[in-house]
Amino acid sequence: MHEPSPLLPPGADAEARRAAVYLVMAQIPPGKVISYGELAAIAGLGRAARWVGRLMAQLPDDTRLPWHRVIAAGGRLSLPAGSPAGHEQRMRLRAEGLTIRNDRVDMRRHGWHSTEHSG
Repeated sequence: MHEPSPLLPPGADAEARRAAVYLVMAQIPPGKVISYGELAAIAGLGRAARWVGRLMAQLPDDTRLPWHRVIAAGGRLSLPAGSPAGHEQRMRLRAEGLTIRNDRVDMRRHGWHSTEHSG
């Protein structure tokens, strides 16, 4: 397999960048997770992990996108366990069969990038 070509041309506007992130996010299968940084890279945004995180914080409550499958680097769940969003994320991930230990998910086992997007 070859590396996917970035979805965005250089200098794409914010709306195109947002659409690219949503497109990649929509493809994350149940039981898999991806880091903010990897999502940004696949969407063609380079190292824009923080931008992706801010974008996800603005998703409407009724979104159909699998936001819960996007986590911090190293498999870390960045949403606090005691927060409503953090609780929902953990509940959804467990329902998809993921094991969470010490607020982390095993990226070797559940990382989406590992097979679909590596050469």
